Amino acid sequence: MTNLLEFIGKKLLYSFGIVGEVLILLKRTVFAFREAPNNMPSILAQMAIIGYETLPVASVMAFFVGMVLALQTGVELSKYGTQDIVGSIVGLSMVREMGPVMVSFLVAGRAGSAMAAEIGVMKVYEEIDALTTLDIDPVRYLAMPRLIAALICVPILTIYSDCVGMLGGAIISHLHPRLFISYATYTDSLRMALKFREISAGLVKSFVFGGIIAVICCYVGFNTSGGARGIGVATTRSVVLSFMLILVADYFLTRILM
Repeated sequence: MTNLLEFIGKKLLYSFGIVGEVLILLKRTVFAFREAPNNMPSILAQMAIIGYETLPVASVMAFFVGMVLALQTGVELSKYGTQDIVGSIVGLSMVREMGPVMVSFLVAGRAGSAMAAEIGVMKVYEEIDALTTLDIDPVRYLAMPRLIAALICVPILTIYSDCVGMLGGAIISHLHPRLFISYATYTDSLRMALKFREISAGLVKSFVFGGIIAVICCYVGFNTSGGARGIGVATTRSVVLSFMLILVADYFLTRILM
């Protein structure tokens, strides 16, 4: 029993230490924002990786998620003759939860893993030490552009995915024989349900999730060790930690924003 308590205590201290290091990295990265005008090429390059290159996958995923939402809810609601509110259900589901979480998972799995791997390679092969030797702050040079790009691109991707998902829901609602909801009815239901509060809540979530992805993946990359195997472990770890923290943050943000 004593050994178990000691083990739990060590793990808790280790976890608190990681939280402290992540917060310190976040603080240093935010303080480096004042150097953003001098790092625009790096920021734009990261925005292309996080935003532009993610658009095709986000489009397909959001479109079919919207179709599935409309199909699942519409068929059930048609049993009670209330299928006309499918638009509001799809819209609220996409804006409040599906859009921010889905896009954040996609960015974490695609761009976040690349962040951790790239920085991890630089760490293992001592390129980060070389930057320090050249009097270049690694946080300003590596973490700051990625955080800014994530804070900008994840909300934009969320808005785009919300629109694509609602479009997919409109198409399947109109074409499915058991629903056959006109586009006007779908749009009216959507307009009545979506208020500024719901839209802003989804954007706040996506903004926070983007910050979590960038900071966690950069932190894992900066603490990579162990050669090629360590890089692989760090990449997996960054994605898993990002997923977990996104879900935890989603719960608390939902409680606060409600």
